[in-house]
Amino acid sequence: MAKSAGEKTATKKKAAGGKSRSGSARARAKQPAFDIEAVELPAAITDAAFRSGGFPLDERMKRKRYERELEPLQIELQKLLAWVREARERIVIVFEGRDGAGKGGAIKRFTQHLNPRQARIVALSKPSETEAGQWYFQRYAAQMPAAGEIVFFDRSWYNRAGVERVMGFATPQQTEAFLREAPVFEGMLVRDGVRMIKLFLTIGREMQMTRLHARWHDPLKRWKLSPIDFEAIPRFDDYSRAFAAMLAQGAPAPAPWSVVRANDKLRARLNAIRLVLRALPYTDKDEAAIGEIDGRIAMSPEAYLAQGGED
Repeated sequence: MAKSAGEKTATKKKAAGGKSRSGSARARAKQPAFDIEAVELPAAITDAAFRSGGFPLDERMKRKRYERELEPLQIELQKLLAWVREARERIVIVFEGRDGAGKGGAIKRFTQHLNPRQARIVALSKPSETEAGQWYFQRYAAQMPAAGEIVFFDRSWYNRAGVERVMGFATPQQTEAFLREAPVFEGMLVRDGVRMIKLFLTIGREMQMTRLHARWHDPLKRWKLSPIDFEAIPRFDDYSRAFAAMLAQGAPAPAPWSVVRANDKLRARLNAIRLVLRALPYTDKDEAAIGEIDGRIAMSPEAYLAQGGED
C-alpha cells in the first residue's frame, strides 16, 4: 500500500517528551524511537505497554472469563433496548478517547446483538464546507435519537476539545467557548428527556504505540489509520492536557463523564457495558447478571485526574 510523503515523515517521529506521572522526562527521552514501519517494536516499548499510563493490573483478562461475563451483559442489553423501544426513551452514549483506545471495539460489543434499527452508530467524518459554516453543534444535533432509539457516538462534539484543539483546527478561543457551551448544549438535551452517558476510554503511551503499530502491519486494519493518527504519538502530551481540560470543565451533573482505563480491552468492554446498564432504569434488570463495576478500571473524572490523568 503506497504511503504519502507526510505519512513517511510522521511515522519516523519519536514520542513527545514532557513530564510523566513519575516525573521522569529524561527516561522518556531515552526511550527507543517509535517507528510504525519497523517489523517489531523495541522490547522497551512492548514490555511497558500493558502497565503504561498507570494501568493498575499486571495481567490481561483471560478470554474464556471475558466471554463468560460478556454473554449475560449482552442479554441485559437486549432488555435495555426492549425498554427503550416500549417506553419511547431516547438514549445517547458518547465514546471518546485517543486513537487506538478501543472505542470502536467497545461499541461493537454493545451493538453486536442489537437491532440496528433501534441501536444506531454515528461516526461522522470531518465537516463539509457547508457544515463548517454552521453552528458547531448543528450536525451532531441532527443525529440525536428519535423516541425508542439508542445512538452510539464514536467520537462526538468533543472533537473540538481533543483533535481540533491539538491539531490547531480550532483556535484557543473556540475551544474555550466550546468548553463553556457543551454543558449548555447537553443540558438542553437532558432537560428535553434525552438520557446521556459519556464514556472516556484512556490508554497509556506505550499501549497506543503497540496498537497503532499493529494496525499498520495488519492489511485488514490499516484503513483505520488517518494522517491525524500519525500525529498521535508525537502529540501525546498535548492530548493529555486537552483531555484533562475536557474532563475537568466539560462534566456537568446533567451529563457526567465516566473514565474507563482501556489498556486491557476485555476489561474495558465489560466495565463500559456495566456502567451503561447500571445508569439506566430499564425493566427486569438482573443485578447479579450485570455484576460489579471494577473501580480500578472505571471511575469518575475527579478520581482519574487525582491519580494523574493521562500525563
